Amino acid sequence: MLSQIKAIVEAISPRLIEIRRHLHSHPELSGQEYKTAAYVAGVLSSCGLRVQELVGKTGVVAELPGADDPRILAVRADMDALPIAERVDLPFASNQSGIMHACGHDVHTTVGLGTAMVLAQLGLPLPGTTRFLFQPAEETAQGARWMIEDGVMAGVAAILGLHAYPTVPARAIGVRYGALTAAADDLEIIVVGESGHGARPHEAIDAIWIASQVITTLQQAISRTQNPLHPIVLTIGQIQGGRAPNVIADTVKLLGTVRSLHPDTRNHLPQWIESIVAGVCQPYGAKYEINYRRGVPSVLNDPTLTELTARCASEALGNEYLQIIHEPSLGAEDFSLYLEHAPGTMFRLGVGFTDRAVNYPLHHPKFEVDESAIAAGVLTMAYASCRYWQLPPHPSGD
Repeated sequence: MLSQIKAIVEAISPRLIEIRRHLHSHPELSGQEYKTAAYVAGVLSSCGLRVQELVGKTGVVAELPGADDPRILAVRADMDALPIAERVDLPFASNQSGIMHACGHDVHTTVGLGTAMVLAQLGLPLPGTTRFLFQPAEETAQGARWMIEDGVMAGVAAILGLHAYPTVPARAIGVRYGALTAAADDLEIIVVGESGHGARPHEAIDAIWIASQVITTLQQAISRTQNPLHPIVLTIGQIQGGRAPNVIADTVKLLGTVRSLHPDTRNHLPQWIESIVAGVCQPYGAKYEINYRRGVPSVLNDPTLTELTARCASEALGNEYLQIIHEPSLGAEDFSLYLEHAPGTMFRLGVGFTDRAVNYPLHHPKFEVDESAIAAGVLTMAYASCRYWQLPPHPSGD
């Protein structure tokens, strides 16, 4: 079977490059992937798959029926781009001003389509059904929820996903056992003081100064009160407040993100943050409001499916192209929400150029991928999708 998959991947590789370049030059923002979805649906329909559009708002679902195994294996790819102006001089650069595939989702979608093309061309049906999920709005952490609410995980026994990574060389596959990404939560802190003249601060309660103390104290307290083996990253990325240079602000809003790896740590963070904010505000007579919104949990890779992916990558590409990832990322991925419904694993697809001194990171306006990675991604995903059916039911042991 592996030799057949390799032959198909080699034959369709030019088409895969064409697909990726089309997607790259026509990026769409989260929740607006209408043209992308129509293009994806057209490719899937041409493969003979059953296709359903407008799932999860702008998502696409396609199924390749199996033989007699009742299980469903899901393969997930995300489709949205970012509000970033591309600064790479490519003949297929973004034609949408201020929008760019700076996170590799064009590669993810291409690998998903390539996997569908390979499995459809194998000739004989696989034992069970393969369901392809082309998801919108990963960048806003909404798309997976939308898809799940529309029932895409019904009957799914396992799910596979991937993410492009520029620090991994092209054609290499990175796997991690356990936590791959962090939980990501949203934080809003509103500090309320009393306005006054800039020349008489003693007659006011300076919300800007108090908010600055809140930021500093939170960062200091993390290093002295939290377990350093259970990492936390708290970043305030936006500050809103003040009306004039000579007027003491009465209200400041702080907006940020909180990342963590351990569930127990995550659960106590809202109370801990409030205790810090209260301790800063109350001595100065300021009031506060905290809105802590739980976002997506960590991607926790299933050990059996991770081992399957590692074995398939090694056999298909060579052991030298397999990397074991020893440390998790504190980035976030809403692929984790699917894992609340079925075991799964996400691997990293290396897209870095080996002959360049600098590979720009994800979300950078000069982010670029070595397109030779696409065939490696399709080969790994398609082979793992075929080998999955040799696993016993409930690979996580549930």
